[in-house]
Amino acid sequence: MKYNYSIPVFILLCGVLALSSCKKDFLDVKATDRVPEEMLESDTAVFEAFVTNSYIGIRIQDKEADGTNPGFGRGFEYSMWSSLTDESIYNNDDATWLIQRGQLAPENLGALGVLWSRSYRSIRECNYALSVLAKIEMSAAHKRMIEGEIKFIRAFRYQDLIRNYGKVVLMGDLVFNLKDNLQDPALFKRVPIKEGIDYVIAQLDDAASKLPLDNSNTWVGGRATKGAALALKSRLSLYAASPLYAAGTWEAAAAAAQQVIALNKYSLYQGGYGNMFLINQSTESIFERIYTKNANHVHLEIANGPNGYGGWAGNTPTQTMVEAYDLTNGLPANTSNPLYDPAKPYENRDPRFKATILYNGAAYRERNVETFIPGGKDSKDGNDNWNTTKTGYYLKKFMNDAYPLQNPWGNAGFQPWIYFRYAEILLNFAEAANEAYGPDAVPAGATMSARQAINLIRSRASVNMPAVVATGQVDMRAAIRHERQIELAFEEHRFYDVRRWKIAEVTENLPCRGIIITKNNDGSFSFASKVALDGRKFETKHYWLPIPRTEILASGNKLEQNPFY
Repeated sequence: MKYNYSIPVFILLCGVLALSSCKKDFLDVKATDRVPEEMLESDTAVFEAFVTNSYIGIRIQDKEADGTNPGFGRGFEYSMWSSLTDESIYNNDDATWLIQRGQLAPENLGALGVLWSRSYRSIRECNYALSVLAKIEMSAAHKRMIEGEIKFIRAFRYQDLIRNYGKVVLMGDLVFNLKDNLQDPALFKRVPIKEGIDYVIAQLDDAASKLPLDNSNTWVGGRATKGAALALKSRLSLYAASPLYAAGTWEAAAAAAQQVIALNKYSLYQGGYGNMFLINQSTESIFERIYTKNANHVHLEIANGPNGYGGWAGNTPTQTMVEAYDLTNGLPANTSNPLYDPAKPYENRDPRFKATILYNGAAYRERNVETFIPGGKDSKDGNDNWNTTKTGYYLKKFMNDAYPLQNPWGNAGFQPWIYFRYAEILLNFAEAANEAYGPDAVPAGATMSARQAINLIRSRASVNMPAVVATGQVDMRAAIRHERQIELAFEEHRFYDVRRWKIAEVTENLPCRGIIITKNNDGSFSFASKVALDGRKFETKHYWLPIPRTEILASGNKLEQNPFY
């Protein structure tokens, strides 16, 4: 029996989501939920809609970006990437605890189970789009821009594969159909990490040469630009030079970051650290996903809010994350610091702390947060105690207090998700420049040293932290890693940072700690540490994810599994 294979299509047309399918040819019925190939290949408007919708992918797992489809990361889904690290735990599990506990297996990747299949589906769609682009009628200038856009999207997907699995299968520009020989060994050959990274960086250079510096009035900030392509190159070049990858040089990573800096287009946002994540296209944003009321996503406020407000707790910050925030004199928050008051441990902290984490006594909406016991409204003694934080903290970053927390449906969840911002580029540059040249040398062609780059972030108006005083390369390395932990908290960086630095066997094997706060009869508080999630475990094999067993079996066991799985 013959089957006609329909290209995987992901396009929103007339409000209908198109899906891939196999259609038996004896059914003389035209599907109404997908776009025919002949329309994609002849109608420029439909084709361009196909391209722009390639920025997002199909929903494969439960609770992925509720209300709309997932983009390039897990940001703004119920369980965020932070809850796979020492930054937070997801209060209601949602297939994250098994990752925290080192129970990953090819048969069960929990919240990480969709990366391989979604990435390769998208890569195939991009290859198909490139094949159509060569034939479709369109101005040469616009065709050039679209080509750059498609190659950027494809590069992003490869980057996701590389940073999660290491060695990947490179598909080139080939488009495979069911009629092709899908047992060809070339389809399952995983190339060395360096070869994969070199390929993606070359694609990004090509994309950057074709993409505009600024978007048109349509999808401003939401479509790829030269800056987005170079920002992705900067991130991947940094990964390549890192100990886990050992596939690039620190000099190349510093130069890649400098390419973004040299555009002279981006600057650190000065309107408040917390506000930056609530507005579309700030001066700092390089590439982001923009949401509208017609395409809402997870309602962050109720998903992560305190139970006393009617929230569900969601991604609850750990005590480890809280303790990472220094005091305003730039020194750690401990009893040797003259600014530290053990009776008021949350005072005098780096201003980014209060913009990121809700703690006992924090001003929030109509009152102060109460995580203390007995009787705290946001503790287990409050309403809906099944939604009480297990760590003693709630997430503040990304939350918009202007949106309703209770009954928010359709009236919240419209803040952007930032994929790349200028602070990351400065941190990329600082790390690479310090490793290649030391903390104070200005590399040839650059405009600053590693120290100057990190201090730009620390001195922004809403942060105003003291300059880094590290005296040598080793001390500066520690300072830069610490700054990444604070500045980029909950933005899907920590998971990859501790792995590429090869310190995950330390950070991810520490207990997941929380705090118990007891209110005394005199109104003072006592603080006691607790284990919020037991059994955290990280083994050497966990530096890379296992390839799903279903993918191995589908290849006829030709696809190489990662070691020790």
